[in-house]
This record gives sequence, C-alpha cells and structure tokens, in this order.
Amino acid sequence: MEYTIRSMEKEDPIPYDLLLLADPSKDVIDEYLPRGQISVAVSHRAVIGIVVLLHTRPHTYEIVNLAVKEEYQGKGIGRALLRYAMDHAKDQGALTIEIGTGNSSLDQLGLYQREGFRITGIDRDFFIKHYPDPIIENGIPCVDMLRLSKEV
Repeated sequence: MEYTIRSMEKEDPIPYDLLLLADPSKDVIDEYLPRGQISVAVSHRAVIGIVVLLHTRPHTYEIVNLAVKEEYQGKGIGRALLRYAMDHAKDQGALTIEIGTGNSSLDQLGLYQREGFRITGIDRDFFIKHYPDPIIENGIPCVDMLRLSKEV
C-alpha cells in the first residue's frame, strides 16, 4: 500500500476521528495538540494515520498520540509513524523518546517493545483519575498508564 508521512499543515482539518482512537478524551487532546508537532500518514489524499510529538524536557520528547485508521492497521503504518517521530525528535536534539500506553493496550505495548522501548514506570490509576468513563480494551479494564522510553 502506498502512503506518505508528512507534517500536518495549518490548513489541514484536525483528524479527531484518528486522535480519539488513541485517546478517548477530546478535552485531553485539545490540551496537548497546540503544543505538539503533528505528522500524518496520507494515502490517496486521505489521512490514515497520525502521530503527535511533544518536547517535554531538555533532550526529551514524548509521543502523546499515535493512531492508524482501523482498516489500515496491521500494515506497518503505525511502526512507520513511530519511527518517523523518533527520527524527527532525534533531528531536533532528542536523546530520549518517551511514550505511554494503557495496561490493556496489548498490541501497542508489543509494538513499542519490538521497537526498542523499555518499561520505565507505571502511573497507577492514571485512566481512572483522568478519564470520566471506564475504558475496556481486549476485555481488560484500562486503569494504569505504562511509561516506556528509548534512547535515540
């Protein structure tokens, strides 16, 4: 499948449908989006994937949203977006890339570890404290945020 990855343009509409796949709170998304560097995967003029990167501390960037439309998942687009964000952060002087995912996000956790990320911490009850509605993935209540990082 053919697609390109590029920075999102100011005139591009915000693809909330994609962002909400990775983060179920529009309020939370609207808080970090203005501070983020947004890149999109595009196929035949349609946005099919997105990654949002934040500069959080000196030499540290965090991927705060990474999503691919469901019908395009399993085709390597998420991995390509992840690598694109890591390269982009490294080009800006990053020494460390961080990412967080829910304890129930089994596919995402596997992808991040296959790409060299290691678990560095757990934010207990993160999703209970910050999201009003319960989140269930893979039949598992999503309650804790697993924090991972990778040196680049």
